[in-house]
Amino acid sequence: MAKRFMPTIVRNPEPSEGPRVDLRSPGFRILVVEDETLIRDILVRKLKGLGYECDSCENGLAALNLLPASAYDLILTDLMMPELGGLSLLRETQKFCPDTAVILVTSVSDLNIAIDALTHGAYDYILKPFSLQEVSVVVARALEKRRLLLENRRYQQHLEEEVASRTKQFREALELLQQTYHSTLLALGTALDSRDADSDGHALRVTLYTLRLARQVGASEADLKTIEQGALLHDIGKIGVPDDLLRKPEKLSESEWQLMRLHPEIGYRILSRISFLQDAAKMVLNHQEKYDGTGYPAGLRGNEVVLSARIFAVADTLDCMTTDRPFQRAVTFELAREEIIRVAGTQLDPAIVGKFLEIPLDEWKTIAQEVKAKAKAHRQVS
Repeated sequence: MAKRFMPTIVRNPEPSEGPRVDLRSPGFRILVVEDETLIRDILVRKLKGLGYECDSCENGLAALNLLPASAYDLILTDLMMPELGGLSLLRETQKFCPDTAVILVTSVSDLNIAIDALTHGAYDYILKPFSLQEVSVVVARALEKRRLLLENRRYQQHLEEEVASRTKQFREALELLQQTYHSTLLALGTALDSRDADSDGHALRVTLYTLRLARQVGASEADLKTIEQGALLHDIGKIGVPDDLLRKPEKLSESEWQLMRLHPEIGYRILSRISFLQDAAKMVLNHQEKYDGTGYPAGLRGNEVVLSARIFAVADTLDCMTTDRPFQRAVTFELAREEIIRVAGTQLDPAIVGKFLEIPLDEWKTIAQEVKAKAKAHRQVS
């Protein structure tokens, strides 16, 4: 076997043997891997003299045995060694100890290999023959690079955690705001019911009916939110209608009906000025339109009426027929279902009615019972 190349070690005067900076702290641990005993001993002595903690071994295989039990900050390894060379050690180190810096020591004939190793994760390389001053500088530089990389990673992790935390806080605040909006809208809908002689629980009940039907139609989550807002506030325009008209037990005169028919437009004007209720405002404006164009205020027909209002019309018909009114006693859900079928294509969108018929009557009855129970509990608390 040919004798291995023996590098010349150039010794420098002690005062200029490399920078004595914070990086030579005893906190840094270095593993020297070199099969030439003399070179290995010289490197270990030099690095210990700079304040580093050092271990050493004669080849890459021995180094791998040391890695699991020792947290090395840096490995200084020869490139060409028996059993396991520097490149193989580099690959294994990156696999099991990715935060450990690796410096390769090589002869001029191996330079291309060393440069290629840099592209695969080596921090630096040292050419033989080398000076001890060069070793100290390259080691210090590699440790500083490693420190900066670790600090940057910690900063990125901290930033990601901070962003995640802030995002969570924002979502919680937004959710609370949405809950507040919802509670406010529900309270407003209930308040509107209290002004109308025949509307106890109507706003909540028709909202739940509308949402159930909208899901059957296939409305998106965003659309469901708009539909819920519009259903809760569909009668907000009645704020502009006098109480004695809303509570009048007799049939309204034609002039009184003219005034009552203004409430969709009044509601639209109120809601359209609120940015997050602008889509709901269109539903409120259209909620008294009919599929055949005989509704009000604009006499729209078919798909000219927004989808949300066409869904609402079916739910509102169901609620009006199954609750007591001044001029009409409540009918059963079965009879209301038959009437909805009868007016499909005239008052109501037949496609929406088709979706309504897919839902069992028991679901509508359950919703009505739940609203009734909530209203009863609320009255007892009050």
